[in-house]
Amino acid sequence: MPRMSSTNFSATTAEIGIVGAGPVGLCLANLLADAKIPTVLLEAEPSINLDLRASTFHPPTLDMLETIGVTPRLLERGLVCPSWQIRRHPSGERAVFDMSVLEHDTKHPYRLQCEQWKLSEALLDRLRVHTDVDIRFGTRFIRLDQREDYVAAEIETTAGRETLRVAYLIGCDGARSAVREAVGLDFSGVTYPETTILATTLFPFEDHLEGLSNVTYCWKADGNFSLLKVPGRWRVSIYPREDLSIEAQMTPDAIEASLQDVVPRAEPYEVLEQRPYRVHMRIVPDYRVGRVLLAGDAAHVNSPSGGMGLNGGLHDVFELADTLASIVRGGGTDLLDRYTRRRRIVAQEEILAQADRNRARMRERDPERRRAMLQELQQICADRDRLRAYLRRSSMFEGLARAAAIA
Repeated sequence: MPRMSSTNFSATTAEIGIVGAGPVGLCLANLLADAKIPTVLLEAEPSINLDLRASTFHPPTLDMLETIGVTPRLLERGLVCPSWQIRRHPSGERAVFDMSVLEHDTKHPYRLQCEQWKLSEALLDRLRVHTDVDIRFGTRFIRLDQREDYVAAEIETTAGRETLRVAYLIGCDGARSAVREAVGLDFSGVTYPETTILATTLFPFEDHLEGLSNVTYCWKADGNFSLLKVPGRWRVSIYPREDLSIEAQMTPDAIEASLQDVVPRAEPYEVLEQRPYRVHMRIVPDYRVGRVLLAGDAAHVNSPSGGMGLNGGLHDVFELADTLASIVRGGGTDLLDRYTRRRRIVAQEEILAQADRNRARMRERDPERRRAMLQELQQICADRDRLRAYLRRSSMFEGLARAAAIA
């Protein structure tokens, strides 16, 4: 690993350095602050990112976040979804997954639809009262140098560059992680061929599609789409035609046509926001290189189908915070390898694999295969024991239990 040219260090102000102040990094900083571990949190952007990103919180994640007191604020600003569904459009034939069967597994037997930036705001507000955390927005991570007993991280602000010395450095800086690149970890996997278009609108789809759930995945004759409601608006994921360029399908007329395909109406739709995005399925071979560790999208990315990406990242840092606290209090550094053993297998075999299956199911085009799939799902939904087992897995309880059982 290349050495830094500078050997001038700033005063050692933190035991842990975190790169990335998205919800995963902010959550980790809160957990470490509660453990009274001095931490510095670095974020290249000047403030919290308000872009259209994840919005689904699963029951065990809400249980975890309640331990640090932020779940009530999410509930105030989000939308409780007691069920979700897979639906044929326009017939309305559907399988409805009633989350109440999880009432003995969780304090929150529902999905919560709440934009991830609202979690970031709640976490940042909570973090500001902690004196053990140094929060630095507008600070870009440049590179690092690992030594036997510390990591030197070169950072840059408008005032210039400095080198911060920490015992451990955690990359929570997303899919394009600079920390991952700095330690040379491969990010192998695939990029799916399609581009998805996300659009939001105030139109009340629930008043026009009978029995619609707040989280709904839909098959239509020539493709599929999804409808996810957040407070005050619907998020529509449009899976565009493969015979036209994405530029052609991002025009106002093309997006209007896609929305008219969901609910035809005489008036045009008011589209509040729109953006295209590509979907990836990738994972690093190890979450640790020496004193540098990764969490969230820096370590693994997956299809958003099923809403597991953000949740998986938050689960990472609850595990990682416990691990780091144990080490700071005198535990062996071999615990860092346990972090990879526990979280990587869950990401690969539970989160990525399940999201990939969800994507494949919704992209099925054969009408007979769709009919058979829907009938099987309806049978699951009609059997309370089978439904609970299905939802324990899709809601990520089983992945957490599997991780906890690994020594």
